[in-house]
Amino acid sequence: MKTTKQLIFLLGAITCFFLLSCERDSDLISETDTEVETDDDSDNIGDHDESTDYIWDSTDIVTITLNGSSISVNGDGATASGSKVTITAAGTYSVSGTLTDGQIVVDTDDETIVRLILNGVDISCSSNAPIYIEDAEKAMIVLADDTENKVADGSSYSSDEEDANAAIFSKIDLTLYGDGTLVVTGNYNDGITSKDGMIISGGNISVTAVDDGIRGKDYLIINNGNITVDCGGNGLKSDNADDEGRGYITINDGTIDITAVGDAIDAEKEVMVVTGNLDLTSGGGNNAYLSSDASAKGIKSGTSSQFIGGTITVNSADDAIHSDGDIEISGGTFYLASGDDGIHAEADLTISSGDIYITDAYEGLESALGSITITDGYINIIASDDGINVSAGGTTSGGGTGRKSASVTSDYALIISGGYIVIDCEGDGLDSNDLLDISGGTQLVNSDSTTENSSLDYDGTCVVSGGFLVGVGSSRMSMAPGSSSSQYSFLIDFSSSLSAGKIIRIQDSEGNEILTYEPHKTFQSLVFSSSKLTKGTTYEVYIGGSSSGIATDGLYSSGTYTGGTKYSQFTISSMVTSIDL
Repeated sequence: MKTTKQLIFLLGAITCFFLLSCERDSDLISETDTEVETDDDSDNIGDHDESTDYIWDSTDIVTITLNGSSISVNGDGATASGSKVTITAAGTYSVSGTLTDGQIVVDTDDETIVRLILNGVDISCSSNAPIYIEDAEKAMIVLADDTENKVADGSSYSSDEEDANAAIFSKIDLTLYGDGTLVVTGNYNDGITSKDGMIISGGNISVTAVDDGIRGKDYLIINNGNITVDCGGNGLKSDNADDEGRGYITINDGTIDITAVGDAIDAEKEVMVVTGNLDLTSGGGNNAYLSSDASAKGIKSGTSSQFIGGTITVNSADDAIHSDGDIEISGGTFYLASGDDGIHAEADLTISSGDIYITDAYEGLESALGSITITDGYINIIASDDGINVSAGGTTSGGGTGRKSASVTSDYALIISGGYIVIDCEGDGLDSNDLLDISGGTQLVNSDSTTENSSLDYDGTCVVSGGFLVGVGSSRMSMAPGSSSSQYSFLIDFSSSLSAGKIIRIQDSEGNEILTYEPHKTFQSLVFSSSKLTKGTTYEVYIGGSSSGIATDGLYSSGTYTGGTKYSQFTISSMVTSIDL
């Protein structure tokens, strides 16, 4: 898949802080920046960040004092008229005080940055954006240390400013930075919006908005900060659909807490999470009702999503993680609860590392029109339908957006070469409408015993050449690996159901353990494949009893098995042995 490359500029070391204003002295700041590369394969444009943006001379600062319904300016570059101040020159401006119904406007043709240092402000405007950045080369809002800053708009805007739609609104590239606090209330529409790109490089930022929380049209990059959003639309959004290389969201670090009626994070093109702590709730959570035309996903991307690290917690009415293209997970810890799929890719889903806990979902992992490849990682899934599903291929179409009927080809596959996978599901456990290929790792699959589903389900070929596979479920539609496998396996269909929590023990005639497993569900079939199995060997089946070994996800290791009842025995006669007991 095409992955994301994003240049991440780590800011110059800050060595001097002024007590009252968060003003940085240019003589005391290193201009070193560090470039971090993830891949060479992205279509994304570069961002507007430069190390010099974070460097300024405290002697050049213009002070703006807000006095309720009036404003005073000490210095050049800004003009006050009643409760409105207009900044017409590039430079650094420190703003303090309260403005009960007024506006700060930035409008300059200068080709250098405009900085607004919010040094303890409370700004409201009943009919427009309280902070309106009309024009500049680029703008930065600095949150002064140890200050709280409030910005709120009204519920309706004047008609002559119909393009403004946020309490902090910028038509040009915008950066938010500093260690202070910013509280934004978007009563009209959005909280903070840039019609170009937006970068957040620090601050304690809290946004409440009737629609979207924080929106950077071309891109939204979060390098750091503590960000809280509560909104009636999407939490974080980038929505440039027309221009190539734009419309992406990158999270390099930070603590992000979002409660959204719509999608918590929504990028028209790409989403990338490098690290950070994300706590996302969308659409009221996994048990909420969601209308058919609504979207309330945790993380949504239009072309691809890449996860490198961090801790991501999602409680969503819709898919927890969704991409209309590819998803790649190479690290991170995920706690996902969803009213639909846990992780859904319309194209390819690749997992090479990470810890994934899907505590509630319709389907755990799904690829609609591509393949799922798992090479490593820990995956634990609880699902009301399939655990892992490659829905394209086969002779019938699956449900859901973008799925199609297709003849069986190798274009669609569930490929497992490593990792540790635990599945507790009501539908099929490992389901591929085309190829199922297992060459390594551990798979412990508990499917429902009362439905027309099974622990393994494939329409094409199932090849097992390695790994440790245990699957229990129904005998109605039970399936064993295919005969083209190179590792021995067996399928047992029992004459009656066996209770959940009752150990099933497989051992050779000398009592050597092959499998000691305690299923999570009532079951009537057992499929098993392991390098321990050998052709011509007779194995004994015991039911019940106990083990002194340590059980992990129902699988016992070591220990002494006692007290079980011998149920039957069988001999491995071919690569795949099917037994009715």
